[in-house]
Parts: sequence; structure tokens; C-alpha cells
Amino acid sequence: MVSKSGLALAGLGALALGAAAWGSLVERENFRVRRETLPVLDPGSEPIRVLHLSDIHMAPWHSPAVAWIRELTDLQPDIVVGTGDFLGHPEGLGALAEALIPFAGIPGVVTHGSNDRVAPRLKNPFSYVVAPSAPHGDHSGEAMDFAGLQALYERLGWVDIDNGVTHMEIRGSSLEWVGVGDAHYGLDSLSSLPGLLDEAREAREGSSTSLTTLGVTHAPYQRVLNALQNQGAEAIFAGHTHGGQVCLPGGKALTTNCDLPTSMASGVHVWTHATKASYLEVSAGIGTSIYAPIRLFCPPEAVLVTLVADDIGYA
Repeated sequence: MVSKSGLALAGLGALALGAAAWGSLVERENFRVRRETLPVLDPGSEPIRVLHLSDIHMAPWHSPAVAWIRELTDLQPDIVVGTGDFLGHPEGLGALAEALIPFAGIPGVVTHGSNDRVAPRLKNPFSYVVAPSAPHGDHSGEAMDFAGLQALYERLGWVDIDNGVTHMEIRGSSLEWVGVGDAHYGLDSLSSLPGLLDEAREAREGSSTSLTTLGVTHAPYQRVLNALQNQGAEAIFAGHTHGGQVCLPGGKALTTNCDLPTSMASGVHVWTHATKASYLEVSAGIGTSIYAPIRLFCPPEAVLVTLVADDIGYA
């Protein structure tokens, strides 16, 4: 006869297997578009539609993701913001190109994640739920086609702002984009930002239009958010967290894989530092590591962020 405890354990095991099956077979392809509005533009400005893409982790067999991403052009974005880890497999560039080519001619800015340069490594897929992975200084491993990725971005007309700055005029607004390299791998060159921004702003001296400064980073470490805020970023776009990826019911994240609070693992929040405040938009991302192909209570997403006039302000 089976004991009550044995039955309970068997029930828990069946529940865990069912959850794993759902997360790997259903939810990780349950793609969604989240819509947000951020009041950061000058009074009277026209709205600007920003499509935020992150953590695609593209592999050659990800045809459902390819088809869904291509359809996102129907949202008619004015600009695409990419926050890294678009590659997820050494042979993933072809599928990624197929997904993104419909966006050719739409302006874009991008930063990079570690998997854009180095292939993911085999490890326990649930290990990061127990504790975030340690920030890496070791960039060894199988190389991705990073040069090919950069060539794809050039073909699309997107600007690489990894530790860089660019300026765009969109719908009558003057947008300054400042990007930071992957802080999880120590590639964030925060000390260079003031000089880069000074140079870019000096080039605009005499311009009658005011700037809206927007930050872009892969990994939203607090030091990065603080640095971007110190440089005047009114909104910051980030990825890396996967929204927690394997969450408790209600989407409660167990980790952000960095030092960002778990309550900010995805969605729009207000980041405060040194009496300043900025909007923080964190994407839960579209894909997963090929070695952890599961999502639970955290569906994959793209985010359509509409920038609108700040007619009433915020504190």
C-alpha cells in the first residue's frame, strides 16, 4: 500500500512535470505584445511609437518566433529599440535576419548581450532561479557571428550604441539615445558616457529644439541605471532579466539575474536615484537560452511603448 506521503510526493512530481511541459511546449511560444505609454516628450509633441525587442535568443529552429516577429511590423513603429541577446545559437543569424528584414528602413538603436558574442553554455536550466548567475569577466566560449550581426544591423539601418550615443529627429522631436554595453560581462564603459554626451551635445550647439534623452542597456544593473539617470535619461530601456522566466503564479519573479529588485523584473517602473526619477522599461524578452527552453507564468513579449508629451510632468 502506498502511504499518504508517497501519494503526495507523486502528486507533486506529476504537477512539476505538467508545469515543465506547459512551460516548454506552450507558454514559451505564447507570444504577446505589451503596450505602455511614457510621458517624456516636450509639451505639444506628436506621439512616437517605439517597438522594444529584447532577448530573442534566436536559433535555427525557432520558426514560430521568426513568423511572429515579422508580423510586428503591423504595429507601425517609428523606431525599434533592441536591448541585446538577439542571437542564441552559433547558426542563428540566418533565422534572425529572416525575422528582422521586414523592419529595414525603420530607424533602430541596439545594444548587445553576451550571447550576441559568445554561445550559451550547457548548465542546469533552473540554477539561476536559486541564485543569479555570477557576473562574468571570462568571454571565452564558442564565438557567435558578431560581425555578421553588426552587418545585419547596418543593412537594416540601425545604429549600434553599445557604449555610444546617437541623435535622431522623429516626428518633430529631437531624441538623444545613449547606450551601455553588457554590464553582466563587465562591458559597461560608464566612465566614457559623459565625454561622449558632451561631444554629441556640443555638435548640436545653436539648435533651437530641446533634447529628450533615452537610455538603452542590456543588463539593468543599478550602477548602469544610476549612470544613465545622471546623464539625464528620462526613460531607460532594458532586457536581460527574461522577466524572471520561471515565475510564481501572477508572474512574481524569483530572480532578475542581476541586482535589480525582483519587483522590477519586467514592465514599467520609476527608477529613483540622487533625488532624480526616470522611467524604467524592462522587457521580459522573446526567447530563452537553448539550454533552458521553458517559461512559466512569464510569457514571451515584445513591447510597444508610445512616447507622448509630458504636459503635466512627473516627480
